[in-house]
Amino acid sequence: MPTGSDPQPLVFVLILNWNGMEDTLECLRSLSAIDYSNARVVVIDNASTDGSVLAIRAQFPTVQVIENGSNLQFAGGNNVGIRYAIREGADAILLLNNDTTVDTHFLSELVSAYANDRSVGMVAPKILYYAQPDRIWYAGGVIEWWKGWISHRGIREIDRGQYDAPAPVDYITGCCLLVRRSAVETIGVLDERFAMYGEDVDWCLRARRAGFSVRYVPTARVWHKVSVSSGGHFSWFKNWNKLKGLVRLMSRYANPVQWVSALASFPVLAIVAYVRSRRWD
Repeated sequence: MPTGSDPQPLVFVLILNWNGMEDTLECLRSLSAIDYSNARVVVIDNASTDGSVLAIRAQFPTVQVIENGSNLQFAGGNNVGIRYAIREGADAILLLNNDTTVDTHFLSELVSAYANDRSVGMVAPKILYYAQPDRIWYAGGVIEWWKGWISHRGIREIDRGQYDAPAPVDYITGCCLLVRRSAVETIGVLDERFAMYGEDVDWCLRARRAGFSVRYVPTARVWHKVSVSSGGHFSWFKNWNKLKGLVRLMSRYANPVQWVSALASFPVLAIVAYVRSRRWD
C-alpha cells in the first residue's frame, strides 16, 4: 500500500444482492471494521423482494444502493456497479459476494499486492469456508483445458500454511476479486453472455492476454458461505449453469485437441466431482 504522503487508491467495493438480506447485512457489518480508509461500499440490488433495500438503507445509511429493475444475474448486475465505479473515479474495484465476511486487513493486503506493480491487473485473497474457518475454499485458480477442468487449488484442505506464498494464478474467483481500473479500461467489463458462471475466468483470461498478471495474495483472508444464492454446492441450478459456462469458455479458449481430450475425461471427472461434493454444503 502507498506510504508517506501518497494517498490510498480509491477502491469501490461492489456487493451484488438478490434476496439475500441477512447475508448482505452480515457482510456489511464485517466490512465496517476494515482498516482501509479509502473504500466506498456499493450494494447493487437485483430486484430483491425480501426487503433487502430498506434494511440496508436503514442499518447502513452511508452505503450506496443501486436498484436494478430486474435480476441481471452476476455479470449484468456487477457490470452496473463497475460502470458506476469507473464514472465515480475508482482506482480499483472489488467484487465481493454478499455471502462473505472479511478479515480486518484484507483490503489493505490486496491493495499492497498491486499498488507498486502496474503489471498486476487483478488480485485475490485466500478464501475459507465460513462454516469451517480453517478449511480452504480457494487458494488460487487452476485451468486444465485438456481435462475440461477449472478448479480451486487447495479446496477442502485444512489451512496449515501450505498455500501461504503469493503467486500468479490462472484465474480468480468472482467471489472476491480486486481489479485495477486500467485493466477494466483495457479489457472491458464482464461478458454478460456467461450470466452466472465462467465470467470471472473469462475476465481473468482476457486480462492475462492483455499483458496483466493475475495474482493470489494469501495474507488477505475472506470467509465464504458457498453457493447460498444458487441452492447449494451440488444443486441442479448451479451445476447446469456451471456446465454452460464451461462450454462457452472451452469454445473460446480451447483448441481441438483439448476438446477431444476434455470430452473423453468428462464422465470420470463428473462422477468424481459428484462423489466429493456430496460431503459438502
